[in-house]
Amino acid sequence: MNQPKFDLSRKFVSYAASGGVLLLFFLVPEMVRLLTDWYWFEELGFAGIYTTMLSAKFYWGLGTGVASALFIYGNISAARSLVAARPLIIRVREGEANRVRVLNLERYIRTFAVPVAVVLGLLNGLIGGSNWETILMYTNAVPFGVNDPVFGRDIGFYFFTLPFVQLVVGLGLWLLIASLAAAAGTYVLRGAITLKQPHPEAGLVKSLVVDKRAKTHLAVLAALLFALTSFKIHAVNIPSLLYSSTGPFTGASYTDLHATLPFLQLQVFLAAVAAVLVLVDIFRSSKRLLPLTLGLYVVAAVAGGWIYPALLQKFVVAPNELVKEAPYLKYHIDATQKAFGLDRIIERNLGGEAVLSMADINNNQSTIRNVRLWDREPLLDTFGQLQEIRTYYDFISVDSDRYYLNGDYRQVLLSPRELNPASLPQRTFINERLTFTHGFGLTLGPVNEVTSEGLPVLFVKDLPPSSSIEALAVKRPEIYYGEMANDWVAVNTKAKEFDYPSGEENVFSQYSGTGGVPVQSLFRKILFALRFGSLKMLMSNDITADSRIMYYRNIEDRVSRALPFLQLDRDPYMVVTPQGELKWICDAYTTSDRYPYAELVRDRFHSLPGSRLNYIRNSVKVVVDAYDGKMTCYIADEQDPVIQAYARIFRGSFVPLAEMDKDLRAHIRYPDMLFDYQTALYTVYHMGEAQIFYNKEDQWQIPGTAGGEQAEMMGRHMIMKLPGETREEYILMIPFTPRGKDNLSAWMVARNDGEFYGQLMVCRFPKQKLVYGPTQISNRINQDADISRQISLWDQRGSEVVRGNLLVIPIEESLIYIQPIYLRAEGGKIPELKRVIVAYEDRIAMEETLDAALAVVFGGQITSAPTANEENPGNALPESAVASGSVLDKARAAYDRAIEAQRRGDWALYGEEIKKLGELLKTLR
Repeated sequence: MNQPKFDLSRKFVSYAASGGVLLLFFLVPEMVRLLTDWYWFEELGFAGIYTTMLSAKFYWGLGTGVASALFIYGNISAARSLVAARPLIIRVREGEANRVRVLNLERYIRTFAVPVAVVLGLLNGLIGGSNWETILMYTNAVPFGVNDPVFGRDIGFYFFTLPFVQLVVGLGLWLLIASLAAAAGTYVLRGAITLKQPHPEAGLVKSLVVDKRAKTHLAVLAALLFALTSFKIHAVNIPSLLYSSTGPFTGASYTDLHATLPFLQLQVFLAAVAAVLVLVDIFRSSKRLLPLTLGLYVVAAVAGGWIYPALLQKFVVAPNELVKEAPYLKYHIDATQKAFGLDRIIERNLGGEAVLSMADINNNQSTIRNVRLWDREPLLDTFGQLQEIRTYYDFISVDSDRYYLNGDYRQVLLSPRELNPASLPQRTFINERLTFTHGFGLTLGPVNEVTSEGLPVLFVKDLPPSSSIEALAVKRPEIYYGEMANDWVAVNTKAKEFDYPSGEENVFSQYSGTGGVPVQSLFRKILFALRFGSLKMLMSNDITADSRIMYYRNIEDRVSRALPFLQLDRDPYMVVTPQGELKWICDAYTTSDRYPYAELVRDRFHSLPGSRLNYIRNSVKVVVDAYDGKMTCYIADEQDPVIQAYARIFRGSFVPLAEMDKDLRAHIRYPDMLFDYQTALYTVYHMGEAQIFYNKEDQWQIPGTAGGEQAEMMGRHMIMKLPGETREEYILMIPFTPRGKDNLSAWMVARNDGEFYGQLMVCRFPKQKLVYGPTQISNRINQDADISRQISLWDQRGSEVVRGNLLVIPIEESLIYIQPIYLRAEGGKIPELKRVIVAYEDRIAMEETLDAALAVVFGGQITSAPTANEENPGNALPESAVASGSVLDKARAAYDRAIEAQRRGDWALYGEEIKKLGELLKTLR
């Protein structure tokens, strides 16, 4: 019976056609994404970044893939041409008879040679293309100007050259192994490598028979493999010892350099000898020399990688660890300090004998007037209840900043009012994409001013935003790009855009900026419809050629897509410019895990388990316009070689910080995430001596938030006068306590203003002086009978007492502690500031105002300067209004405005006028 013939080539063509259709199915969406991203980068002005990244991925991937495929196919072709095809003879026992079956496998080689080479080349190409950044950083490397302490190489070698060498060597080894396997398989299928059994009946072990030409070919590949292995150990493994974690610290330890390193050097020699012997074996076969060399290599790898280092560590290093490791421990300390910028910290010793008086408090009025009485969480709740106005507006974060207001340097808290599409009453295509497109304005107030109801005073409030201070007037309040916005919207359409509510009516507007990608043509409209999966977008008559499509509107997402090689701070903050525009400032970092000897810490920028870093710089400040989304990237740390390399790669994409507008530059701040890394490490790495570090004799810790809780205190922004300085400045501050103890040992500040921006300072208290820490002060507050009684009384009445963060306020060379107390009615959502606690040494007072509490603790009277609230009649009553007639007139006017607002349904204005009426009646009494 005839068996149907199996046409392998036809089957392969069928599979290839199916694969092509599948590839096309995935290729079209990818092409749509590439094109729409290109339009986005072009609109942003960063087309150079996009084309550089895309071309690097394409050319390096293509070059690596083609070279790999040609190399593998070349070896398969060489194997086919070097030996003639021989049929494969298989003896099969059927019953009592032996039958011989002859197989010709040449057709399999012809069919699969190209696909195998292409697939393996494609894998190599994908690896090469995905490592575009490593390749470009190598070709644009910038020296650090600092050498490693062991091999004397510039640190830039470990950042730029070593990753490139690792990539090339890794690809080379994989390529040689794949080629060796492909060539050997070809020789087997062509009968050039066979198993021979000279005495079948004796049952002896079969021997391997290799054709001489096949042996030569495979020997050359094996020699290259050994040579590349030797180079890898020399160029990659040995330098990587400086990242070792086998010792008591990160970096090469005594054992690494005295046990592991010599054996690695021996392996370099043995692998090179093996490469030579493999080539010699082609002409003069040796059954002992090559196996002996390979055996010695294996022994060296095992002994040098495990046995000898373990013995040396146990019997030599462990009994005298400090003596043996001291030089390398010093390398580790110095490297960690340089990698995290701790070597730039200025240290100052405080006398610790200063005794504060009311005169000192009055001499630091700017500090006292900027004490932050409003915490973020209570303030966010208050903003949400009083200033969201409509359910589809949200305040999602509160940021701290500083402004010169009426000649005073004031710290403020602000929160943008962003649109939340998920809260729209009717979530239709027109509402979500064309009408409700943007947030509107912000709420801003001083950190320490309170109304008579215990609510925050607001300098900027309501819709449209009204400002009681001219310097904070918002003239462009629309927020198209923010922390919440991320879905695409279309602007400049035939549909009206909602701006803000005004009583029972809504105010609409038309976008007049240059943000978003112009639609321009039907082709682009089809592309956008495919990109966002929206048929309604394609069919909508409201979206015209003049319309603009805004996407990637979330600030973090927007910046990370434009600058994917940088890590981003997760707290962008908003600034009101003198022109009344709203700008976002986002901090971007260069990070790495390749600084030799530096401590590896958890990478907070990535959620991947095990992700770590040991180098960080806040190298870039990114400014994003909230109205049109335009981005400008300023180099904030020109001494960072990593950002210098990126600036070489993406020429014209970064500008010096000196080119930033001076009004905007006055609002940049030292980033919290960098400060968190530095303060956490400084608790240990302020100990610069190896012996002190080893014994952890003077280790610090960041104290708990209150009452010994596990959560560490966060850095706090404040305005204060640093010891030895003549004027107040905006700083970021955190205290330190000795590990396991509660008394204060030091505090660190990051300076933010002018020429001192980025300077870190640590003020140390003398060890013999007891300075109460936050936990001790918190315990003393809890133990105060009067305070406990009052708080218990409030709790018994059904109200919820919310204790604010305990603030550590440096004054002169001493400290005071301040804690706000909020009260929230049962079932209510608006916390009110009811009391302020002040503590200094053994004295504690809780009063209705900060001034009153300071007066009780220090005695005397606070000589307060007029506040911005008092200088602006829109926020407080002028002295001329004290006369009863004037007060009655104002009360009547407030009442009339409240009734009118009630009639229109403008409940925000109604509430504001009722508050004013209450204040006027209190004044009348």
